[in-house]
Amino acid sequence: MTTTLLNAGARVLAIFCGLVAGTAAAQDVTLRVHQFLPLQAAIPARAIAPWIEAVETQSNGRIKVEHYPSMQLGGAPPALYDQAKDGVVDIIWTVLGYTPGRFPRTEAFELPFLVTNAEATSRAFHEFVEAHAMEEFAGVKPVALHVHGPGVLHVKGDGVKTLEDMKGLKLRGPTRIVTRLLDKLGATAIGMPVPAVPEAVSKGVIDGAVIPWEVTLPLKMTELVNTHTKFDDPRGLYTATFVFAMNQGSYDALPDDLKAVIDANSGPDTAAMFGRAMDEVDAIGEKKAEESGNTIITISAEETARWKEAAQPIVAEWIAEMNDKGLDGQALAGAARALVDSNTAK
Repeated sequence: MTTTLLNAGARVLAIFCGLVAGTAAAQDVTLRVHQFLPLQAAIPARAIAPWIEAVETQSNGRIKVEHYPSMQLGGAPPALYDQAKDGVVDIIWTVLGYTPGRFPRTEAFELPFLVTNAEATSRAFHEFVEAHAMEEFAGVKPVALHVHGPGVLHVKGDGVKTLEDMKGLKLRGPTRIVTRLLDKLGATAIGMPVPAVPEAVSKGVIDGAVIPWEVTLPLKMTELVNTHTKFDDPRGLYTATFVFAMNQGSYDALPDDLKAVIDANSGPDTAAMFGRAMDEVDAIGEKKAEESGNTIITISAEETARWKEAAQPIVAEWIAEMNDKGLDGQALAGAARALVDSNTAK
């Protein structure tokens, strides 16, 4: 009788332990996403929101994602990357150039007249980092590395029609490479995160900014400037690079089946989805400028050639700088262009 009771007790205990283990395995995981733009902006609305929906659905609701836009969890945009790296939050989206010099290899994609469209160039950028720059992202899992569409000049007054019109303009630049490019082209470049642009323009701190069409919508740039200048060329003046990254510890703590969900929603295809969101809203942003009655200037192919020639020293200087760091700048720049070309041609 005693043995029977002991065996029965053991069976009950085993069942209980199994239930506890099963409950633990099925526990929900909550991930917090932090980024600097409002929810209605292109990436939050058309890339991060669908990503959250996919992850929650594919995990059968076991992963819950809380989305905090507009720096709601505190700090300034340049702090976002470290918030993910240090585990302050689980996932961030930010501009790599907000921490100048921290990701030197990735700057190959900020070189002038490289970007074609955001979807193809974003896929190329993620592939580039996987092949050449993963060591720069120790401590995080890059979910998507992407770019925006061709950058456009948005300026008060008569606008920019020729290279000479850049002289004397105070223009916001997003990263150290782009601000150096603007200086080389004759403007006075002022670096600042994009949320600071509207106030800087309205107060006359700057005459305008280089940003893609899509971000003109949340910033209401068509109300702040008169003109918008783009180029008659398959490649845009510049692009900026972005990362949607997860804290490595947060990822490592997931059970294997939930890691698989994150993995399925990471990589070049996800990067292309982020880029595609940029392309879609670029078209909306440009249409808004037209409907507002603003002047849209297209630099001719002949004039664009002058801009390309004026921008070449930026490429040469960057290659030399990479070489000084012990990196092969020429090889990195060549790999970036080759990947953009191959992905654009698909």
